[in-house]
Parts: sequence; structure tokens; C-alpha cells
Amino acid sequence: MILGLRVARPPARQMDPSHIEVRHNGDVFRVAVRRVPAARRFTLRVSAATGGVVLSLPARADLHTAVDFASRHGGWIAARIARLPDEAPLVPGAIVPFRGLDHRIVHRPAARGTAWIEQGADGPPLLVVAGAAEHAHRRVLDFLKREAKKDLEAAVALHATALGVKPGKITLRDTRSRWGSCSSTGRLNFSWRLIFAPPFVLDYLAAHEVSHLREMNHSARFWRIVHRLCQRTDDAEAWLKRHGAGLHRFR
Repeated sequence: MILGLRVARPPARQMDPSHIEVRHNGDVFRVAVRRVPAARRFTLRVSAATGGVVLSLPARADLHTAVDFASRHGGWIAARIARLPDEAPLVPGAIVPFRGLDHRIVHRPAARGTAWIEQGADGPPLLVVAGAAEHAHRRVLDFLKREAKKDLEAAVALHATALGVKPGKITLRDTRSRWGSCSSTGRLNFSWRLIFAPPFVLDYLAAHEVSHLREMNHSARFWRIVHRLCQRTDDAEAWLKRHGAGLHRFR
């Protein structure tokens, strides 16, 4: 979500604060200030993943003018933040999507084991976590990451075999700006939060990054490879645009 205004460059350069405050209808929004050498205008961005607000401005733009721009758009900031999904902690009683299906987290302190999936007798299936209450969040998180790693390794292996390539190490991260990446050495990185998405979305991301082992770009040739590996590429892209930001609300 971005709002912009093209501006001219004055000759003077000013020392900038790291943040400014923008007020609107009694609310105060903390806005980070960033100089961007290649920028030609002021922009306000509200991160769909974190809710953070950033004011970007050209290298030599007047800071006071930029602050005035941000202040005049306090309503815009408030509206975008109001549309962000509420945070959802991974705690007993919470409903969390697992491979695209809602599961209720249930704590069984006397049970043996760590965390597992059960079919609920009435209502959504269960993500059961055992042990002491203070360890429940970590055990749920560890379980989700293990399952994400297992699914991604299987999908990467399938697509790599189809393409005749050999991927490097697969690493899980909690990235905010991208769901996956491929390094020049063939290492593949993915967001563990893909375990929340339907399987066809995770499969698409695996196919996407494996395709970079042939084409380290986003050319027409690259996209032909992706579509050949994953027939639901367009569906997955559309799903991520509609629902991807919501996967970051689980803490």
C-alpha cells in the first residue's frame, strides 16, 4: 500500500530524524524516515506484513515538505492500518490455518510428545501441544516449521527431478518481503509461513525457486518453466495477492 507525490530537488541537504509522528483524530502514528537516492517523489508505505509506516523521500528533498506531506495524509495512514488483520498469537484456543485448513490449538499438559494433528470430534481439526504451558508456543512453532520444511523439501525434490537440476541447501526464514529466494550458488530460502497456505501455493513457490536454477531472472523463458512445473501458478499468485499478507499476523 503506497501513496506518492512527485517533488523537485532543492539544493540543500538536511539531517533527518529516524522517525516522525503523524497525528490523526487523536491517534499518533510512528513513521520511519528513509532517504532513497533514486527516488523522485515522496512516498508513504504501510507494510501489510508488519503494519510499519515508512516515509521515503529523494536524497536532496526538503525534509519539512516531506513531513508536511505525511501529516496531510494521516487519514490515509489510519485507513490502511485499520484494514490490516489483527495479530493472532499461536497459543492454546487459537484457530490457525495448517496447510490451508483451520485448526484449533489445544493444550494437553499431561500428554506425551510435543505437538501433532488430530481430527476434531466436533468442529475443526486439532493441533495438539503437550507439556508445560510455558513451552506451548515454542512447541507449536517448532512443529509448524518442521512440517513446512518437510513439505518444501518434498516439493523441491519433485520439481528439481522434473527439471534435471540439483538444488543446494534449503533454509527456512521468517522473511517479510518475499516468500522464497534462490541464491547464485543454488541455495533455496523459503518462508516457514507457507505451511499456513493451501498445498498448491507452497508447491508453486517451490517450483518458482527451482526454476531459478535454470533461469536466474523473471524472463518469459523463466515463466514458461514455472508454468510447466506448476499448472496452478496463476491460482497460487492470485491466492498470495489476496491472502498472503494475512499469513504474517500469526505471532
